[in-house]
Amino acid sequence: MATQIIRNHREGADITKGDSDCKKKSLQVLQELGLPKGLFPLENIEEFGYNRNAGFIWFVQKKKVEHTFKKIKQVVSYALEVTTFVEKGKLKKITGVKTKELLLWLSVVEVYIEEASKGKVTFKTGTGLSESFNASAFEI
Repeated sequence: MATQIIRNHREGADITKGDSDCKKKSLQVLQELGLPKGLFPLENIEEFGYNRNAGFIWFVQKKKVEHTFKKIKQVVSYALEVTTFVEKGKLKKITGVKTKELLLWLSVVEVYIEEASKGKVTFKTGTGLSESFNASAFEI
């Protein structure tokens, strides 16, 4: 069942179904946005949508996924639904993504690559904390 925000952005969106096709399409979109292709290591994706006019993308997957980015030893959790507004080099107002810091799960609300620090990806949490990593840690 899609959340209200997804329903609000379906009209005019390019919607892809099926895991393989969704992965291909999402990789194309991330590349187009100048972001690392491995930011969303999701499994069993049922739907990927991209509303270009609104700058909004979403993923719907069969089950929640926890992924460890081995190069940076960072555990990230992806909910059944992941949504974000997008622009060149940036994901903002992200929902459905959390990172583990010590014993706490913190919501990731923004991911961006600053022009001045090419090669670095910065993650910002809802608490205002941010951390930057080499983009190579998120490549496939």
